[in-house]
Amino acid sequence: MSERSTLTTVTFQHPFTLSDLEGPQPAGSYTVETVDTPLDNLSFLAWRRISTLIMVPPIDVATLQRQMILIDPLELDAALKRDAEVQPSLAIVQASGANALER
Repeated sequence: MSERSTLTTVTFQHPFTLSDLEGPQPAGSYTVETVDTPLDNLSFLAWRRISTLIMVPPIDVATLQRQMILIDPLELDAALKRDAEVQPSLAIVQASGANALER
């Protein structure tokens, strides 16, 4: 068997950082590619992840090309979890603003 490659799209609602990326990245959708290889000599099919890459726009270049950067999948999962967390103080401000407009 050969390697398998899977493309997924992740979306960040807020700017984020990963240690392998230069500086904060803007909020938006990003394509992530994972490459897995089959484990041999097993009585069942199993895969081992060998790389995770994220596509980001190139730095200081106005083009449609993207850079593929090797990243830690656990760090990506942690960044997505942080991004999904609601900031209570922001929610209170937004709620009070909405109530003020309704009055």
